[in-house]
Amino acid sequence: MSDHDHDDHDHEHGHDHDHDHDHAHEHDEDDRAEQRARRQVALAQIRQYGDPVLRMRANEVEEFDDELARLTERMIGVMHDAEGVGLAATQVGILRRLFVFRDEDEDRVVVNPVVTVRGKETEVDEEGCLSLGPIRMPVERAVEVTLDGFDAAGNAVHLELEGMSARVVQHELDHLDGKMIIDRTDPESRREAMAQLRPRLVLR
Repeated sequence: MSDHDHDDHDHEHGHDHDHDHDHAHEHDEDDRAEQRARRQVALAQIRQYGDPVLRMRANEVEEFDDELARLTERMIGVMHDAEGVGLAATQVGILRRLFVFRDEDEDRVVVNPVVTVRGKETEVDEEGCLSLGPIRMPVERAVEVTLDGFDAAGNAVHLELEGMSARVVQHELDHLDGKMIIDRTDPESRREAMAQLRPRLVLR
């Protein structure tokens, strides 16, 4: 899932020392250029709409080994560099039931995730997806969910989530079932999204 509230933080500098200001400004520009480059590299690793793997159901993870640990570490790195808040294994071409996400300020890994409780209250909010570029659309989700699964080492994970974190895990769970936000939105928003996506599919 793409970052819901990402914005570029423009740093303000005092104007008393022109040289320091120029140096700091150049440093900021370098940082932003590096960040953009890292994002492009990360996005190149994420499967985009039209890739058949995004429509496939992921398989249960059976072995909690070093390979799994390396995969989850890589996914966390890609998620951060792509400026996302969640990433499912299918989005990097791996048909395994696991995803990573940001829960407030903490990185979490959930393997073989299952929603065991889904709250009755729902809310419609805009969602983006790292596999859909800049396209955003309204999606209705449960406000509260309880998620059970395992971490990369095979330890049990039990999370009671609400708000943004609840929305993100529902988004990533959809990916593991071959579903995307374009399947969850209203007909008008879907038509608008498809109008933007079709030309991209032709160019692939």
